[in-house]
Parts: sequence; C-alpha cells; structure tokens
Amino acid sequence: MELQQLMEELGAYAPLVINGVKALIVLIIGWVVAGLVSGMVRRRALANPRIDDTLGSFIAGMLKWVILLMVLIAVLNLFGIEATSLVAMLGAATLAIGLALQGTLSDLAAGFMLILFRPYRLGQYVDIAGTSGTVKDLNLFVTELATPDNVQIIVPNGQAWGAIITNFSAHDTRRVDLTFGIDYGDDADKAMKIIADLAGADSRVHDDPAPWVRVTNLGDSSVDLTARLWCDAADYWDVKFDMTKAVKEAFDKGGVSIPYPHSVEIQKAG
Repeated sequence: MELQQLMEELGAYAPLVINGVKALIVLIIGWVVAGLVSGMVRRRALANPRIDDTLGSFIAGMLKWVILLMVLIAVLNLFGIEATSLVAMLGAATLAIGLALQGTLSDLAAGFMLILFRPYRLGQYVDIAGTSGTVKDLNLFVTELATPDNVQIIVPNGQAWGAIITNFSAHDTRRVDLTFGIDYGDDADKAMKIIADLAGADSRVHDDPAPWVRVTNLGDSSVDLTARLWCDAADYWDVKFDMTKAVKEAFDKGGVSIPYPHSVEIQKAG
C-alpha cells in the first residue's frame, strides 16, 4: 500500500516535472534563437548602407528582447498561465515593478531618446560625463564604449542621456590648436613664418579656413605662439603630433630656441 501511495504521489508530480523540463528546453532554444535572429539583423543592417549603424544595432537589441518576452509567455503557458492572466498580473504589479525597476525603466526610456535624437552613433569618439571612448554598441539599456587602449566601458543609458555629451566625431573637420614657446631674444616673426610654412606644406591642413599663427602670451620664461590649423577630423591626432615634431626640428635648424622655464634675478645697487 505504501508503495502504491508513493507511486500515486510521484504520478501527481510527473506533469509538473515534465512541464519543467519542457520549459527549460523552450528557454534554452528561445535564448539561442533570439541571439541568432538579433545577430543576423545586426549584420544585415550593418551591411546595408541605407540603414544607419546605430539604428540597426538598436533594432537588433530590441528584437532580441521581444523574442525573449514571447518565449517567457510560452513558458508560462506550459504551466497553465494564460497570456491574459499574465497581463492582468503585470497590471496589478505595475506599481511594485516600477518602483523596483525604476533605474532599468529609466535606462530603457533613455535608450529610445538616444536613438531618436542621435547625440552619438556607432564608431564615433565621444566623452560621456568624463568617460571617453569609441561607441561600440547602443542597445535598449546601455551604451558600450571602447577606450583608446581597448578597455570596455559600459554606460547605463539613463546616465548617458542625463549627462553632458561631447562628440568629437560629429563634424567632418576639427581645429588643431598648438602652442610653442620661444625665447624673448628670438625673432617672433621668423618663428611664426616657420610654423606657417610648415602648415602650408602639409596637405592635410586646410586652406579654408587658412592657418592662423599669432603671438598669444608673454609668459614668465617665453613668448608663446599659438597656431590654429583646420583638418579632417580623422587626421586630427596625426596633424597634431606631426606638426609638433616638425616645428621643433625646424626651430632647431632655424636657430629659434624653446627655453626651459627659468627665473632671472635682478640686483639693484643700494
């Protein structure tokens, strides 16, 4: 009798165990399918020049979450919970969920705003609240950045949308500002001509606006010359570094000195 009772009890739990196994299989398959579909959409969007990369990435991420939601509904159906009942349950728990997930919901809303207004796009170099990097991904909840030394940084969309965003890649051109200090005994006009000639000889430096070189400061140890050069945004760092090296070498050849910081002591006879 005890064995028969045990078998009956096990038989009562059998449907639940079977449904649990089915639910696990559905979850695994659904997760894999969601990843495959999202990846396929992302690749197709990136390969299509008519679709913006940022928008394609965002749609792929949103599609993944929609598929996972459908999988969740299917799993609940296995346990006898109908979709209408699920909606009613979610409706009753809206306040609790909203309070518990207010940060996540804020990130979700901010993700839509970032896609709508496009303060940055994939591949652009930006600074978000003091954190700089190249935008690698923008999905429903986070923005992924990669620093110049290839460190991954995850920024919640809520923080990104509420922060000051500096986009260094938004425009096609950028201005390179360079400052060089020369000795008070050197010829400022000669030094300015050296800088202007080097800028004019560099094909990456734009003629319009024309290179600008002026004396901008009389420092404690040097006369400061500032050069403002316009170039393509992609050439910014190369122009900055190459011009700095070229001016130093040209100053050495032309007899223009770059002084070390120093102080001059003047003694007056009593």
